[in-house]
Amino acid sequence: MHAEQGQKIKKILVANRGEIAVRVIRACRDLGIGSVAVYSDADRAALHVRYADEAIHIGPPPPRESYLLAEKIIAAAKKTGADAIHPGYGFLSERSFFAQMCADEGIIFIGPPPKAIDLMGDKQTARETVKKNGVKVVPGTEPGESDENLLRIAPSFGFPVLIKATAGGGGKGMRAVYREEDLAEALASARREAESAFGNGDVYIEKLLVGARHIEFQILADQHGNTIHLGERECSIQRRHQKLVEESPSVVMDVDLRDKMGKMAVAAAESCGYVNAGTIECLVDKDLNYYFLEMNTRLQVEHPVTELVTGVDLVKEHIRIARGR
Repeated sequence: MHAEQGQKIKKILVANRGEIAVRVIRACRDLGIGSVAVYSDADRAALHVRYADEAIHIGPPPPRESYLLAEKIIAAAKKTGADAIHPGYGFLSERSFFAQMCADEGIIFIGPPPKAIDLMGDKQTARETVKKNGVKVVPGTEPGESDENLLRIAPSFGFPVLIKATAGGGGKGMRAVYREEDLAEALASARREAESAFGNGDVYIEKLLVGARHIEFQILADQHGNTIHLGERECSIQRRHQKLVEESPSVVMDVDLRDKMGKMAVAAAESCGYVNAGTIECLVDKDLNYYFLEMNTRLQVEHPVTELVTGVDLVKEHIRIARGR
């Protein structure tokens, strides 16, 4: 389980590479905590390897033979005496089995509990979970519908609609459909791409909010039932569903809207028993109606935007929360 209140973390293994590994090691230094870098053959001379107090080799260049091998990461932590693992982002950061493996080995996983990762890792399960806590979601279909039912239900939302992979991210398995006659082909195509990208071809359909803004709230939740937000980042400028520009504060936001959306974001995080840093992604339409979209159960690439605006070091908070603070 997570650390007891105030439990000391003496050494953190950073299960990542590159920029985020350097970022976590820097926080470790500031907090007086030892750091262990892991590296593949390709990263022998990388900055994160030189910057850490210790470094341990974990395999050949392909990530599936090194950074994605949970057993190797756990073995490296045990060998170096690391009592905690920070997963960074990408790689194993949103794999509930890895968080569970850490718990089983008595290693503190600096991130959310496995159950929260599971509930929020599947977009459709996440929608159902937050709805039970009174959080408004974009109108869409229920889990596990057949293509036949999806073809029948989708027109009731009014076109355009958006087909989305339940296990998706980065625009994979996603199709915007503007005419009913294009729906069947788009469904088949989205399922194929989702199966190829995530090994899971499940999709659902939701109303496409044309011209909506994409706004995300940074969440911090401790182990004592306290959840706060640190304001918003706007990431509406995208190409192929990939964010290009992240800014804070959002130009659409006023004090009242920020308060309401912030409360919704906190309620969404609390609905799954969330602990540690996470991001609640929302859509805001032209009439300033707002909806829960999904949750990222990890530190995001964009976290420094919030750090610059708030002056809060999110990686240090990540570690403090894991210690039970």
